[in-house]
Amino acid sequence: MNSRENQLKAFDRLLTIMDELREQCPWDKKQTMETLRHLTIEETYELGDAILDKDLEEVKKELGDVLLHIVFYAKIGSETKDFDIADVCNSICDKLVHRHPHIYSDVVVENEEDVKRNWENLKLKEGKNSVLEGVPKSLPALVKANRIQDKVAGVGFDWEKPEQVWEKVEEELKEFQEEVKAEDQEAMESEFGDVLFSMINYARFLNINPENALERTNKKFIKRFQYLEEKAKALNKNLKDMTLAEMDVFWEEAKKM
Repeated sequence: MNSRENQLKAFDRLLTIMDELREQCPWDKKQTMETLRHLTIEETYELGDAILDKDLEEVKKELGDVLLHIVFYAKIGSETKDFDIADVCNSICDKLVHRHPHIYSDVVVENEEDVKRNWENLKLKEGKNSVLEGVPKSLPALVKANRIQDKVAGVGFDWEKPEQVWEKVEEELKEFQEEVKAEDQEAMESEFGDVLFSMINYARFLNINPENALERTNKKFIKRFQYLEEKAKALNKNLKDMTLAEMDVFWEEAKKM
């Protein structure tokens, strides 16, 4: 691994290249924070994919792309004299020191839950009106639900045992089925949302990240379905013309693989 000196040299090299691109490259010169925003979101998702695929070489590359975006935003901020990369680094350093009094002060914690509670309480003391203010409005609903539950749990609003949460899941499932029988579309949607919310909460109690779990299932399904498509193609068959029983043979093969 690289020494701290080499790490700092590499970061300085990136800053220098960013300066040069901003001055000389027609594309880089035109970019604003607004034009970079959707690209940053895309790069973050690509990093997430690489992490789930456990492709560390790709993780390294995607981290570089994300880091480039951070440096790019800081460069734009320096041009307007609002902030630069040093301000960005010092800002997060100051926050980390302030939010970890059990490391940098005399506060004593027993476990991870104490750390999370202190974190949320400190945020409220900093002027936040709600522990939920830090949950981005544009987060995907599943991720947002998980963050909401995690944050309120940090201030003690939580169940005590996983069994209690599962009882809530069963209760919500029963209510959902009642609305399905009643064929009330709006009520069904509302109750289905409650089912998902309670399942996400149950996942948290089992230390399962629901976003990761669902995405792994997505990837697994895609892989198996594409195997099915390949087999059908090899037999010169169209999936639309195959019976479910015929497709199920290849599906079971894909599962064994």
